[in-house]
Amino acid sequence: MAGREAIGGFILAGGQSSRMGQPKGLLAFAGKPLVVHLARLIEFAVEPPVIIGPPGVYGGLGFHVVPDDRRNLGPLGGISTALRISSCGWNLIVGCDLPFLAREWIEYLVARAIASPADAVIPVNERGFEPLCAMYRKRAQPAIAEALERGVRKITDGLAEVTLATIAPLEWKAFDPRGRLFKNINTPSDYDEAHKGLSEETKP
Repeated sequence: MAGREAIGGFILAGGQSSRMGQPKGLLAFAGKPLVVHLARLIEFAVEPPVIIGPPGVYGGLGFHVVPDDRRNLGPLGGISTALRISSCGWNLIVGCDLPFLAREWIEYLVARAIASPADAVIPVNERGFEPLCAMYRKRAQPAIAEALERGVRKITDGLAEVTLATIAPLEWKAFDPRGRLFKNINTPSDYDEAHKGLSEETKP
């Protein structure tokens, strides 16, 4: 994707992982910590990926790690932190617990955003938005920060003052024949299921 504007890349890993019982970003997946798996996946499309999370947990992985500006504000706080520190107009922001993201999908998402006048480009599914695998303009940060100051914590509510463009299921499912693109890991059973899915993909 050479020859286009610089894109910021951020992986949100600041959650408490209470249901998992350990930091989700450090879970082994495809032979490496999950957060490293994601960083390697997106690095072709973005500036060196930055982890938004506790440096004491993720600081030894070889990536720049920045803590949340304020703790316990959820993913919306992580998005705000990422956009505040970014030096890029457009930014790819993903959660640390999405093991089945695909390179082709990331390439498509970035291209859609670059061509869009919106402040955020977000895929949607039958349940609603998928804001933790989406593109955000840096200029959206003040509106998100203001929402946080008002006590807003739900991401979709925090984006109420941001101009959105969406990517419909018919589009992103072309990159997701198994229906797992946005399948995240929250519990040990989710983790076991993800490993089972990986094993199925690597069978001859």
